Amino acid sequence: MTKSEIFKRLLPGFLPIVIFIIADEFLGTLWGLVVAILFAIGELVIGYIKDQSIDRFILFDVGLLVALGTVSIILENDLFFKLKPGVISLLMTGLIGFSVYSKHNIMLMLSQRYMKGIDMNPMQVWQMQQSMKRVFWMMLVYSILTIASSFIESKATWAFLSGPGLVVVFALFFGLEWLIKKKQVKEFGQEEWVPLVDANGRINGSAPRSIVHGGSMLLHPVVHLHVYHNDGIWLQKRPVHKKIQPDKWDTAVGGHVDMGEDIEKALARETREEINLTNFDAKALKPYVWQSAIERELVFVFITNHAGPFSCDTNEVEDIRLWSHDEIKSNLGKEIFTPNFEYEYKNLLMSK
Repeated sequence: MTKSEIFKRLLPGFLPIVIFIIADEFLGTLWGLVVAILFAIGELVIGYIKDQSIDRFILFDVGLLVALGTVSIILENDLFFKLKPGVISLLMTGLIGFSVYSKHNIMLMLSQRYMKGIDMNPMQVWQMQQSMKRVFWMMLVYSILTIASSFIESKATWAFLSGPGLVVVFALFFGLEWLIKKKQVKEFGQEEWVPLVDANGRINGSAPRSIVHGGSMLLHPVVHLHVYHNDGIWLQKRPVHKKIQPDKWDTAVGGHVDMGEDIEKALARETREEINLTNFDAKALKPYVWQSAIERELVFVFITNHAGPFSCDTNEVEDIRLWSHDEIKSNLGKEIFTPNFEYEYKNLLMSK
């Protein structure tokens, strides 16, 4: 659900509070409550006529309005009624928080229901989740302040937070989102973008390289080439300036698939760029999904046989040498090799 959709979903539930605040000034608490309830019922009727369905959020809001209002009148204490907007916003905050900090994105499922026909690619879903995290913390602060205002004598403070306060929160939120979006447009426009894929390798979007390497866990394709010779495997040593797994021994060739490339072209390009090998026959092994602390990759693994020697791009490869299988096995688990290579060696290569 987009930011504007979230606001539109929240607004109907908070309008009865605004109506109550206005009516209470002229008619008193009891009639203010009656007017607010009638307004909420009107929202339900209009919504049903328009969409041929009952909006459950407004229905829940009406129920809470009646329950807390009735308790307040019976006990002659408006505390229970005053707690309503804070309780509503806290429940919505919990729903947003559950969506972004668990594996079950309820808000995304709601967006798919209310915005039928609109597909979101993984990059857009990730951006939505980042926005929802920001609105979660803003709404949490707002909810706590609104609930706290119910216990103080200043009716004006409660009236402001319960009504216009929500508008202020979303105005600040949209302003922050505009600034972030403006900054991202400038930064992302200067970056290399990579394709995004599903678990079967089908392209379903694209994202800047910094995002796929920044903990977003957006699945993107990479190619690895293992180069055999006699009873050994050629391995490259990653330069110390590399952000990921610096100064460790790794697959002879490895790199991202560029936008518009197929897997074979990406393999040929990366092999030429890293070890200057242009004429080779490669056999494909089973691809797999690799997840580290900062990224998720769909790895397309290939093997070939070549005696070398190789000329390396020193910016990409610090060194390359032939390792025997005995050397590799004796050094597994000692942080000499990248975890990625050790996984492939034990699960894909030892049976070859």
